[in-house]
Amino acid sequence: MTAIAKPAKTPACANFSSGPCAKRPGWTTQTLDKAFLGRSHRAKEGKARLKLAIDKTKSILGIPADYLVGIVPGSDTGAYEMAMWTMLGARGIDALCWESFGEGWVTDMAKQLKLKDMRTLKAGYGKLPNLKEVDFSRDVLFTWNGTTSGVKVPNGDWIPANREGLTFVDATSSAFAQPMDWSKCDVTTFSWQKVLGGEAAHGMLVLSPRAVQRLESYTPAWPLPKVFRLVSGGKLIKGIFEGETINTPSMLCVEDYLDTLAWSESIGGLKALHARADANAKVIWDWIERTEWVDNLAEDKATRSNTSVCIKVVDPAVAGASAEVQAKFAKDLAALLEKEGAALDAGSYRDAPPGLRIWAGSTVEKADVEALVPWLDWAFAQTKAKLA
Repeated sequence: MTAIAKPAKTPACANFSSGPCAKRPGWTTQTLDKAFLGRSHRAKEGKARLKLAIDKTKSILGIPADYLVGIVPGSDTGAYEMAMWTMLGARGIDALCWESFGEGWVTDMAKQLKLKDMRTLKAGYGKLPNLKEVDFSRDVLFTWNGTTSGVKVPNGDWIPANREGLTFVDATSSAFAQPMDWSKCDVTTFSWQKVLGGEAAHGMLVLSPRAVQRLESYTPAWPLPKVFRLVSGGKLIKGIFEGETINTPSMLCVEDYLDTLAWSESIGGLKALHARADANAKVIWDWIERTEWVDNLAEDKATRSNTSVCIKVVDPAVAGASAEVQAKFAKDLAALLEKEGAALDAGSYRDAPPGLRIWAGSTVEKADVEALVPWLDWAFAQTKAKLA
């Protein structure tokens, strides 16, 4: 193998973690100076900040006017669990999973909610289940973008407009970065710390009118924790979708989210956010195309994520080794990138095949991705040399 010179330049921001993700360009702690602190979030001003976060989210994402958006506890996980616990059980379920988080929802449905009429459509890392097999007379649960596999659904065309069941969409690494057909989404969740690089613990819950109808017409057989309750006396608690959060939010995190929403508007809104993620991902995809030792974990180009780009090592010396050797190689590769300040938190997810996962979302600068690429080749050569 030809010797590779050590790159002279590192990315200005080496934060390529897939969550929490890089802060928006130019971010400083001074953006939090106007945070509403030391007061009740239920005060007029606090509620107004929360309502503003909801309204701007709805506006930037182009969410239909008759859909409801609320801020709920527990990040995307809390929002999705809330949706499952409050609405599942009314119909049979088709659950799609092709990566860690989708598998987690299946586990919770089977072992915690103990739902019986549940069918799992599963695919290995790098692939999607057969979308033609989905039965939309049932409730359908899936992740729009599989963060830990780098595999997304190609679009919403496979979801019929006249479906009988509800669609439950985990959109935590697709919202703000990928086109989403809201008419095909009944229950959608995401978190602030993904595409917009916000801070943790807050989830967003988006409900279509059909989802609201389910909430008001169906009562689950199991008891609901307080933080999951969306209905009182058979009616939706509308205040949740007007800034009256179920529990106490962090107003520091709210201010940070508002700042990044304002930045999103300043650069051109949703189209600009999509374009930034696409451009970042293309840098990595183009590098993969011309590089022999790697491949995209996502096999079909139409399903490749533009946010969490997952990379597998296909060099024979590594790919032909034992699972233990492959895992150690990937770990050492990521550690070397971190040691050199080229890429932080770039290792693949713990349950995924060993490799790298580079976050290319909208808050990442293209110049930083371009500066990273030479380091990937150098770090691979250095790590492979130690195999001998």
